[in-house]
Amino acid sequence: MAKSLKQVLSQIEKLQKEAQALRAKEISGVVARIREAIEHYGLTPEELFGSAGAKPRGTRRTARTAKAGAPARKAARGGGTPKYHDGAGRTWTGVGKRPNWFKDALAAGKTAEDLLIR
Repeated sequence: MAKSLKQVLSQIEKLQKEAQALRAKEISGVVARIREAIEHYGLTPEELFGSAGAKPRGTRRTARTAKAGAPARKAARGGGTPKYHDGAGRTWTGVGKRPNWFKDALAAGKTAEDLLIR
């Protein structure tokens, strides 16, 4: 015999209530164990959660990325090795958008090979 929608929804509601009761029971056990550990070790809120000026969640640094209190930094991107120059000190790696001086030199009749750094 096929179940009706009403029966299925009723079962879902019953299972959700059962799940909430189990979760509440598990949480109470976890909280009790945490409180016991806090009392046993004499932990303070600052030791557990940091100071009032602590960083928000998700900004922790791992031991392998942090250095003795040094601020976290992004790795610097290298500019690359220059491939072209104009003789006046301007250079270009050959990657990305062509600089104006390079386009102007090409328009003036020079070739990219003429501007290569040798």
